[in-house]
Amino acid sequence: MFPGRLLPALYLTSVVAAVAVLAPLLPGLIGVAPGHLLYRDAVSTPRTHVTDTTLGIGDLPPRAVPQDWFVAMVSSAVDGGVVVIAALLAALVFAGVGFGRLACRLVPGAGRLGGVAAALVAIWNPYVAERLLQGHWSLLAEYASLGWIFVAVLDLRERPEPVRFLQLGGLLAAAGLTPTGSVLAGVVLAVALIGRPVGLRHSLIAVGLWILSTLPWVVTAVISDATTTSAAAGVDAFGLRSEPGLGPVGTVLSLGGIWNADAVPASRTMWWAAIATFCFLLVIAAGVVALWRRRTALDPLVPAIGVLTAAVAILLVLTTFGPGRWLLEFAVEHIAGAGLLRDTQKFSALLVPGVALAVAGAVTAARRRVPSGFALAGVVLLVVAPLPDLAWGVGGSVRTVSYPDDWAAVADIVPADRGSVALWPTDTVRHYRFADGVSLDPAARMFRAPVIESGALTVDGEVVDPPSDHAAAVASVLESGGAPAELAALGVGWVLVENDSTPALLAADARLAHDGDDLRLYQVGEPAERGAGVADRTLAIVAHLVWAAMLLAGIAGAVVASVRERRRTSR
Repeated sequence: MFPGRLLPALYLTSVVAAVAVLAPLLPGLIGVAPGHLLYRDAVSTPRTHVTDTTLGIGDLPPRAVPQDWFVAMVSSAVDGGVVVIAALLAALVFAGVGFGRLACRLVPGAGRLGGVAAALVAIWNPYVAERLLQGHWSLLAEYASLGWIFVAVLDLRERPEPVRFLQLGGLLAAAGLTPTGSVLAGVVLAVALIGRPVGLRHSLIAVGLWILSTLPWVVTAVISDATTTSAAAGVDAFGLRSEPGLGPVGTVLSLGGIWNADAVPASRTMWWAAIATFCFLLVIAAGVVALWRRRTALDPLVPAIGVLTAAVAILLVLTTFGPGRWLLEFAVEHIAGAGLLRDTQKFSALLVPGVALAVAGAVTAARRRVPSGFALAGVVLLVVAPLPDLAWGVGGSVRTVSYPDDWAAVADIVPADRGSVALWPTDTVRHYRFADGVSLDPAARMFRAPVIESGALTVDGEVVDPPSDHAAAVASVLESGGAPAELAALGVGWVLVENDSTPALLAADARLAHDGDDLRLYQVGEPAERGAGVADRTLAIVAHLVWAAMLLAGIAGAVVASVRERRRTSR
């Protein structure tokens, strides 16, 4: 299926590239440096606990389901910081190998060099850089699964064995760490099944596996009271943002355009971005021409991926203006779950399969005119050199932190069964003295009790996501002085104060359980019973267990398939 020396070359290339990107984080894996992420959306803690929040049945929409539950389960045995860094490293390595395998499988004559080039571009691109800077480690894990899903469908067509379905199910589960990943995987699976049909029965099984992989967030979205729509302003706040000198078209084609201008590598914030994009598109164009010339010899999946690439690129550009934007705003505001689409640049991940094939095609074409080593070096130079600051944690921007002792102390005090924890201040975004830049509050992942998070999000003075009703009621009490009796009536048993201005009534009437340099913890009395019911919690847990079973079965299937393949090739 693959030449004997191909996979080692792909893994070696991917490991080297991933280490070059994540080098500042890797000492945390072996405990010789701080090992936790706390920047923007990336939050890891020594231990995450299973609560209504991590199950996705709290006050907020289940946006991080089953991601948070997965980390909670694994961190019961391994430090949560190690779990996240290891997942991020694995994501980049497997992204390279997966897209490299896809290119070798579909591009005639690609060989090791074409596969290596495809693997490198899958890791070394603006999409990875910007999502890493935003802290979207789970999105990168989902992104890593896409190339493997294509290959898994190809394997199904050749040999539709039960073990192949287990592998596919595991890949769909891995891609479904969050709802966005499930949507990406669903699109890729549909394109693969249409471009390379495996028969009606097998297609129905594959679709059924995808549906099962979505159960954690689908079930929790149905049983949760959280809102499933969003404000239309979110499209403007989170939509694709044109980068310097590129406009919407150039930004989309270069795999950039994240909404947050602070989550962009320095090299993408100046005139250099236009030069880098020209170099990148030069390689892509050469590869597309090479593939077009050999179109009669191509696997039917190649044109299907080409259509996917063109369609996604056009749709992303259309969402930046006029009717396309108006339609997206309407959907986000009125259709349940459509808020998944507002961060449109996430879906640039669907361009990468086409990019990987084009890069492999460019190397294959260049090898006919120059020695193979020069062909690979030329393509690598045009792809990697324009984004030099992806190395070393995107120019040193991504670093680990060490939590002050106060955090472990308050986490040990708060039990699971004496009410929820309210936060003061109630803002969603934090800026801690021990971390660089802004982040989310780590308390929700660190405490055994549910933490009441506002969920409110304001961008440029405009409310994009309002707070939940429960969080708004708690915030109102705290802003009025924090009367313990009123807080207890709302199910609050504890208040974690993260600044020096404790609400007056709280300070006067509540019991001070911890007084540290960074945090103060107050106990407010006997809280009213509040939270998800037993039936809802059971449904959520069952949905997560189904997802976990798919993931574990997929890993077992991969091991069995690998052993069988080795036996087959050794005969």
